Amino acid sequence: MEYKKEYLEAFLKNQGQLFDEPVAETLEEADEFLQDCMAYVARDAREVKRYFEENGADTAGMSTEELLEEAEVFRMPDGKYLIVEG
Repeated sequence: MEYKKEYLEAFLKNQGQLFDEPVAETLEEADEFLQDCMAYVARDAREVKRYFEENGADTAGMSTEELLEEAEVFRMPDGKYLIVEG
C-alpha cells in the first residue's frame, strides 16, 4: 500500500500518541514503518470498528468515540483513519 504524503506527515506529527519514542523521523522512515506494520486506512468510523472486530478485538460495549480514541487510531486530514498496530 502506498500512503499519501499528508498521512505520513500526520503520523510523524502524532506518533507520540502510540509510541513512547519516535519510530520515524522522516517521511521515508514513516512510510517504511507503516508498510512494515501493515497500517490500515479506514474510510470512516464504521470501517474502524469493522477492522477491530475482524482482527479479534473485543469492541462490545465500546462507543464509536471510544474506538476512535484508541492510541492505534490516527485521524487523517481528509477525515479517514490510519490504524497502526504497535
